[in-house]
Amino acid sequence: MKPKWIGLGILIIVMAAVIGYFILTPKPVDKINGYLGGEKIGLFEDENFKKEMAKKYSLELNYRKAGSLDMIKADKEGMSYLFPASQTALELYRAEIGSPRRYEIILNTPLVIYTHSLVRDSLQEAGIVFESNGSYFMDMNKFVAAVKEGKTWADIGLPQLYGSISVKTTDPTKSNSGNMFAGLLANTMNGGRVVDSTSVYKVLPDLKDFFKRMGYMDTSSADLFDQFLKMGVGSYPMIAAYENQILEFAVTNPDIWKKVGDDLCIIYPTPTVYSSHVMIALDEKGDYAIDALMDPVIQDIAWKDHGFRTGISGTQAETDVFGVNGVLSQITGVMPMPDFRTMDIIVNELSN
Repeated sequence: MKPKWIGLGILIIVMAAVIGYFILTPKPVDKINGYLGGEKIGLFEDENFKKEMAKKYSLELNYRKAGSLDMIKADKEGMSYLFPASQTALELYRAEIGSPRRYEIILNTPLVIYTHSLVRDSLQEAGIVFESNGSYFMDMNKFVAAVKEGKTWADIGLPQLYGSISVKTTDPTKSNSGNMFAGLLANTMNGGRVVDSTSVYKVLPDLKDFFKRMGYMDTSSADLFDQFLKMGVGSYPMIAAYENQILEFAVTNPDIWKKVGDDLCIIYPTPTVYSSHVMIALDEKGDYAIDALMDPVIQDIAWKDHGFRTGISGTQAETDVFGVNGVLSQITGVMPMPDFRTMDIIVNELSN
């Protein structure tokens, strides 16, 4: 009997060792590549994000930064996903490549305007910007009217700023935030009605003039926001970018934010447009990446640490966690973007 018990004990020890090996030995991480909009790099470089992706999904998401429209036309050899910042990019994919294998809206963020307190205050005195419950809003009709009239910064009490009132954007022919602002401007110039492939031609001259006067335009929202922070009010009085960018900056740079937070301002265009960050899977690995990014823990990281409105966190009313003044708990007054066919006309005209 004794040898029998010894043998059984050895078997139990071996089985425990095997089970322990599979439990304790980390699974190999599958590295996949894709194109990523620059505004999401902070999320993809987040150590908590990386650990969660590796631990739960054995995934490492490598990326190459590209503008939302540029990535659709880029070489996709060896790529498993595209992660632009708009459904316009998805429509471009359908038009140029065909039906995507799979796609999913992962993140959302509204288009906003960033400026400095002295600019905001002058725009408020001019009646272009107004305040409500501690948040600031830009009346897009009044802004467009001021642009059409050729009003300068000096006209609204800012003689230290050069040139006409404007909002600097990314290149609307290459990057989504600039593309979205172009769509918003076109709608506003069309009397607040969404332009279509017929009515767009009425607004094209004014739209082209607006962007022609802007000069050099970045092709990445991340680069534009970085320049806004570094160059100051003289070079970048106002920019159009994503709401999440300032929220992410405040969370990841708390010491700097303490020094600059009272000067940097967020203004919500009224109406605004929403940027839906949609991931397009190019292969099975891309499918798996979509599933991983929809995980509630990942979505919670995307909101609380990077300011993306996910729709899953359930904590988005708690905007005070960012320490940024005037952030809306809910975004209202959202206007649809023009359809892809109309935006294609706008992009082609602005390319000439």
